[in-house]
Amino acid sequence: MQIELTRPGPLLNPDGSIAQVGWMRQPILDCNLESARFYALRPFQRFRIKRWDYYAVFSPQHFFSATIADLGYAGNIFVYTMDFASGDLHEEGMIIPLGKGIELPRNSLEGDSHFENGKARLDFHLSTGLRTISINWPGFDNGKGLSAEIVLACPPGTESMNIVIPIGKKRFYSNRKINCLAASGEVKYGGVTDKLEPKTCSGTLDWGRGVWEYGSYWNWASLSGFLPDGRTVGINMGCGFGDLTRAGENALILENRIHKLEQIKFDYASGDYMKPWKFSDTEGRLDLVFTPFKDRTAKTDLVIITSEVHQMFGHYNGTVVADDGEVIAITDLIGFAEEHHAKW
Repeated sequence: MQIELTRPGPLLNPDGSIAQVGWMRQPILDCNLESARFYALRPFQRFRIKRWDYYAVFSPQHFFSATIADLGYAGNIFVYTMDFASGDLHEEGMIIPLGKGIELPRNSLEGDSHFENGKARLDFHLSTGLRTISINWPGFDNGKGLSAEIVLACPPGTESMNIVIPIGKKRFYSNRKINCLAASGEVKYGGVTDKLEPKTCSGTLDWGRGVWEYGSYWNWASLSGFLPDGRTVGINMGCGFGDLTRAGENALILENRIHKLEQIKFDYASGDYMKPWKFSDTEGRLDLVFTPFKDRTAKTDLVIITSEVHQMFGHYNGTVVADDGEVIAITDLIGFAEEHHAKW
């Protein structure tokens, strides 16, 4: 039984427990991570708290993504871009000891995210109704260079998929995902400029905060695009992390409104990721097939910190039923689906 939260308040109680468990259409809980009580010695709390802002932008020709993350004992900065026609993908990242120089906001509705050193500058700026991504990485891909100035429209009242769930007895996860952010601006990489037009380009935000288990695993799948009649459509699906009995992140997002879905099955061949993935839900509202065309594999091995993600890019086809009973046909919309294992 999914529980929708509507009462504002703190994320955590004074003893570090979750104040409310459930899902929300708006991020109404204050992310008071200073109240976390994972360790008896409070100065050590910061080493277990994970925080990240991940942006993804689809244009008809390219995919672009940028992340600023603080994992407590290390920061992780990475940017990647892919050409759909050729399949060419390039990714660069930096591990920042103790997250030095990383700035991330307390809540997803206020404050800016920032990182800068001698190699790169990443700025995620919030203003009324807008989210701006500004990046300059001159040495990206052996000096080809990458820069981006992107504006994502997020009008007041835009609904998003927000969850707060427990992970075991002491851990928790607070997450916000916004699909279908109309994108404008440009991305320059290797002498090529990709102009972004809001009628054809769409962005997604994955905003996460929490205390995870050292050994973690999850699936995430997402798409943001346009229907033939011009309406925006997005789908967000996830499983494998924490206790999802009272709140999951599965939803259809139609014209910036959440249509909540119950439990969803990820039916795919782990280890043979290029085979089609199938998605179905417990209520009979979702029937999707995802056919990959590109495997983005990213591995990190720093002894005590390891991760391996297979983020598959491909086409979604099938149907999903809105709250009012309308059957939405999904036809060849590009999105991604991933399997992620981490020790962090």
